[in-house]
Amino acid sequence: MLDVLSAIVAFIVAIGVLVAIHEYGHFWVARRLGFKVLRFSVGFGKPLLRWRESEGANTTGRPRQLEWVRGPVEQELSAAAPTEYWLSSIPLGGYVKLLDEREAPVPGEDAHLAFNRRPIPHRIAVLLAGPGFNFLFAIVAYWLMFVTGVPGIKAIVGPVMPDTVASEAGLRAGDEIIAVGDRPTATWEGAVLGILDELLADGVIDLTVQDADGRSRYVDLDVRGRESELTEPEALFAGLGFDPGPVRPAVLGDLSEGYAAVEAGLQKGDRVLELDGQRIERFSELVGFVRDRPGQLVSVVVDRDGRELTFEMEIGDVPVEGGAPGERRGLIGAGENTDVLRAIAADASTTERYGLFAAIPKGIEKTWEMSELTVRMLGRMVTGDVSVRNISGPINIANYAGDSARAGLGAFLSFLSVVSISLGILNLLPVPLLDGGQIVYQLAEAVKGSPISERSMIFGQQVGLLLLVVLMSFAFYNDISRIFG
Repeated sequence: MLDVLSAIVAFIVAIGVLVAIHEYGHFWVARRLGFKVLRFSVGFGKPLLRWRESEGANTTGRPRQLEWVRGPVEQELSAAAPTEYWLSSIPLGGYVKLLDEREAPVPGEDAHLAFNRRPIPHRIAVLLAGPGFNFLFAIVAYWLMFVTGVPGIKAIVGPVMPDTVASEAGLRAGDEIIAVGDRPTATWEGAVLGILDELLADGVIDLTVQDADGRSRYVDLDVRGRESELTEPEALFAGLGFDPGPVRPAVLGDLSEGYAAVEAGLQKGDRVLELDGQRIERFSELVGFVRDRPGQLVSVVVDRDGRELTFEMEIGDVPVEGGAPGERRGLIGAGENTDVLRAIAADASTTERYGLFAAIPKGIEKTWEMSELTVRMLGRMVTGDVSVRNISGPINIANYAGDSARAGLGAFLSFLSVVSISLGILNLLPVPLLDGGQIVYQLAEAVKGSPISERSMIFGQQVGLLLLVVLMSFAFYNDISRIFG
C-alpha cells in the first residue's frame, strides 16, 4: 500500500513540476515579447490561492508587486487587466492564458497585445518556449547529477547463453563493454543506450570489450531484421543471448541447521559447480534447480578452497505459498554469500563525476543523446521497426516515478530528465492541440498571408484529438498488459 501511495505522490510531483516548467517557458517568453498574459496557473481547476500584479506593473517585464486576490474569479480581457497567478486544485501541470481575439472580443486599443495579432515569429517563439524549457530542465538536471556524481555498474557481461547471437559472436561472461560503436561506455546505462542506438541505426551492434586480463577485442552482434522483436519491453538481453552482469556465482552463505545442505556436508564458502551433472554458473541457477526438484536425491560438486568435492544431497521440500493443494518446492537451507556479493559490488561499481564547468557540456550531450534516441524510437514505431509496446501510460510512469523516488534523488532526477525530454518532443509533434501543431498553423498563415479559417482549425483539432486518443489508448493498453502479464 505504501509503495502505491509513494508512486502516486511521485507521479503527481513529476507531472506537476514538468508541466509547470513547460508552461512557465511559454509565460516567460510571452512576457518578454510583448504578449498580454492574463493568467499563469500551476495546476488546473479552481484556484486555491490567487495573486495578481498590483497597479502599474510592467506589461512586458517582471511584476513589480503582487497582491492577494479574494472573491469570485473574474478577469477583464484587456491590457489593463493585471496578470493573475493561480495555485489550482488539481496538481497535474498548469497552463498559461494569453489575450486572444479568437477566444473573446478584445478592445481595439489592446488588439496589438493579443496572441493572434503578434508577429508570427514571436508566436512561434512562444510556442517553442514550452518544449525548450523542458530540454533546458533536462540539461540542468543532468548537470547537477554529473556534478554530484552518478553511481552506476560497469558494463560487465553476465552469463552468455549457448547458440545465441552473443555466443556465436564470441562474447564471453566477464567481458566488460568499454565502447559501443564509437561511444565509450562507463556504465550499463550508457551501454544500453549505445546498443539501442546501434540497433536502430543498421541492426549491427559493434562492441569493444575487454576481458579480465585487460585485453581488448571487437565483437559484432548482427541482429538485422529483429529490431521490432528486440525492442519489446525486457526483450533486449534475452534476444541478444546474454545477461547483464556481473555474474553472481553460486557461493553458499549461511546454512540452516537441520536442512539438506548441512546434512549433506556442505559448508559456508563452498562454490557449487554442478548439480547432477548440470553446470551451475550463478546462484540463481542453483535456486531454480533446487526449487524444481523437491525430495530428489542429487549429486553436488563444489569447489572448497581450490579442491573439487562431491556430495550426495536429498533436497528438502516445503508447501508452495498460495499454490495448489499438495504443490511443493525444493529447499536446502542455504543463502547467498553476502561477503562475495559485497566484493562483486565494490569491484563493479563506478561513479561518473565531473567538475562544475566540465559537467555543462556533458549535460547538453546527455540531453541530446536521449532526445535523438527518443525521436528515432518514435520514427521507427511509425514504420513498424520498433514495438509500440514501448509507449508507456500514466500507470507505468507512476511505477517508474515511485521506484526512482525510493532509489534516491539522483535516480529521481534521471527519471524527471527522461520524462521532460519526452514531454518536449511529444509537444513538438505536428499534431493540432500540441505546440507543434500550433506552430504548423503559424507557418501556414505565413505562407497563405492570412489566418487559417475557423473551419480548418476545428477540423485539425478534431484530428488531433483523435490521434491523442489513439495514442493514450495504446499507452493504457500497454500498462494493463504489463500488469496482467
